[in-house]
Order: sequence, then structure tokens, then C-alpha cells
Amino acid sequence: MILLYRIFFPFIFLFFLPGLVVKLIRRPGRKKNYMERFGIFSAERKKALSGMRGAVWIHAVSVGETNVALSLLKKWIAEYPDRKFVFSTTTTTSQEIAWNKVPAGVEVFFCPVDMGFLVRRVLRMVRPSALVIFETEIWPNMVLLTKKSGAKVFLVNARLSDRSIRGYRRFRAFFAPVLSAFDRIGVQTELDRERFLSVAPEAKAAVTGNIKFDQCPPADLKGIDLAEFFGQDFISLLACSTHAPEEKLMLDSFLAARKHCPKLKFVIVPRHAERGNELEEMLKASGVRYYRRTSKKPLGGTVDCLLADTTGELVRFIKSSDIVLMGKTFAGNDEGQNIIEPAQMGKTIITGPEMKNFRQAFDALLKGDGVLSIHADGELVAAVESLAGDAEKRRILGEKAKAAVCRHAGALEKTIKLLEENRSCQA
Repeated sequence: MILLYRIFFPFIFLFFLPGLVVKLIRRPGRKKNYMERFGIFSAERKKALSGMRGAVWIHAVSVGETNVALSLLKKWIAEYPDRKFVFSTTTTTSQEIAWNKVPAGVEVFFCPVDMGFLVRRVLRMVRPSALVIFETEIWPNMVLLTKKSGAKVFLVNARLSDRSIRGYRRFRAFFAPVLSAFDRIGVQTELDRERFLSVAPEAKAAVTGNIKFDQCPPADLKGIDLAEFFGQDFISLLACSTHAPEEKLMLDSFLAARKHCPKLKFVIVPRHAERGNELEEMLKASGVRYYRRTSKKPLGGTVDCLLADTTGELVRFIKSSDIVLMGKTFAGNDEGQNIIEPAQMGKTIITGPEMKNFRQAFDALLKGDGVLSIHADGELVAAVESLAGDAEKRRILGEKAKAAVCRHAGALEKTIKLLEENRSCQA
């Protein structure tokens, strides 16, 4: 199966290449050095990466995984300052975050497309002592060739969603050898461990917890000054990391709720900032007074809605908000987004009935009465009205949310211990 993958993957990649180019053009983030994905490194970059031989190679695919990986990287360096690290990501947005937030001395680069000759090119430059991959970014050539080079390979903060496990089991003959190649797999929950073992019984999987529970926001985190857009004396409702078609439901619920709560203001942060034009058309059609954050026009007075079509500001908007609507949980969406961040900040959180990809965190908040989960889209207006009109209720719900996530911290220490137990992690 691996042989077939190596033969056919280049052709499959070429088929999807036009779509990749379109995404690259449309999406924000750091695009400089993107050709590193195809093995093209400048002389300066080659020199920098070659100087990191023996480093631990940490890989995270996109923004969420990158932030988790950075939290582990910073703590690992603090505890073991003699280690050397390189850090790769796949997307332009995650690359931007990595370049801005990695500790001094860590080299950042784009992960190569999973073709043997491209992976080997990176391995020859860096000669890593270990490869640490976050969550489920499992590329066979990357894993197997790194293993063959003599480095240890690890998968950490790993999970298998309901959707993923079906595919992994269906193609067990393909995934089992790759999963068995990992020296250790640190999984989020016991259910994840069982799922990995059901695909690859020889996999060395251990429960280390979810690192996202350890990701406390910086003490000096500054929120967005929403008064600039809304004036004084308002209650902010944040639609957080949204997807179609739930934005229309959220907007309509806001418009209905503000008839009873005139202080209510609306902020919408789409999961993909490039959808700004699409959402602006929706806002225009509704008749709501709005301002687009990327607009170059002057504000011209206060508005009732802010379209935050920017990248990298979500956590600052969460910091400034009174009520958080979790995206990808309404209007037929049920996979969810990271609920831990707003909970750690003690925010009042509303979700739809399910968050399949964040079940552990969701269940923790439900158990601790730290989230308001509505069972039908039609209940959203009443939920928003209830919370907008009761500051004490918002305070209590937020405190319970924060307490619930704090009880699940500790995964960072367990994960670093798992990695350090293997002496090949040393630079």
C-alpha cells in the first residue's frame, strides 16, 4: 500500500494543485518562502537550516495545531535550554504565526509536500534527531523516511475524530504500518488510544491529555477596543470562527434579540478571512449598520456590527467579548471549534448541541455547567436574550467554564516527559 501511495501521490497532488494555488492567492499569511514546500530554499535558508543539524523537528499543519505546538516548544525550551529545534507548518497563516512567536534560535520553514525526494532534501539539511508531529498530520513519506534516517518519530496531542476513525479503519492496511512506525504516540483521551490501537494494534500509544487545556492566554493579552466601533455602554456578542450557513442564523438571532436588548452589538469573525466579501453582502442585505475591519474607509460613527475579516486577532476579540457563539456548531454544523480558549478567559459560551471534534472539552464544560448548549437553532434567540439581559448569569457561567478547563490541565508536562524519556530527543 505504501508503494502504491508513493507511485500515485504525485499524480493526485498535481490534480489538486490548481485549487492549492487559488487558496494560496486568496488566503492571508506569510507567503514568502512558500516554494520551500517544493524543495526550493534560498542559499540563506539552506545555511540557516543546515546549521540546525541534530535538532528536534516539530511540525504542525495549521493555526490551531501551531499554537498548541508553540506552547509545548516554549515550555520544552524553558526546561531543556540545551535542545535545538526547527519548526515547520503547512499553511501560510500558521507560518505567519510561527515566524512571529517562535523563541529565539528556532528556525521556521514550510513543510515539504509528501514526496520522497522533497522530504529527503529537508532531512539532508537538518538531520533531525527527532520528529514531533501534532494531532493527526500523518504523511507516510515524512514519517517513514525520517524514521529510516535514524531519528525518532513521535505523534503528540493525537486524536481521531468520529469521521477520521472510519477512514483509518477502512484503509487499515495503509495506515497501520505508518502508525506502528511512531516510537510513541501521545493521545488526548482513552477513547483516542483505543481508536489508534484498533487501526494499529502494535502502536505505542499512551494517554497524555489535551495540551489545549494548558494554553492559558498571556497575562498581558490586550483585547480589541470595541468601543471604537460601538460607542459606550454595550454588550458584545461574538460569532467565533464561523462557517456557512450558520452566519445567517447568528445574524438573524442577533437582530431579533436586540429588539429586547438594544445595547447588544455583534462581532462576526469567520473561520476563513477570505470570505469577507461574501459576508459583507449578507450584512448589506440585512440592513444592519456595520463596519468591515479590513475597510480603508473611515468609520464615520458607531455601528451595530463589526465584520472582523482579519487573521490572527480571534483571541483578542474573545478577550473583549461578553458572549461567545461557537462557530461550526449551528445550522447543521456539528464539528465545533476550540472551546477551551474562551473558557480559559472566563467567557460566557453558547454552542449548538454537538461538537464532535472537541468532545472532551465540550463534555468537561457540560459537566461543570460552564457552557450553554442549545438543542435547536430556534432556541438561539432566547438564549442570547437571556444572557444579554443578565450580567450575573454571564459572570457565573464564565467562572464555571474557567474552573472546568483548569481541572484538565497537565498535558504539557506529561507530553514533554514522554518525549524526554527517549534519549534521541537530545540535540
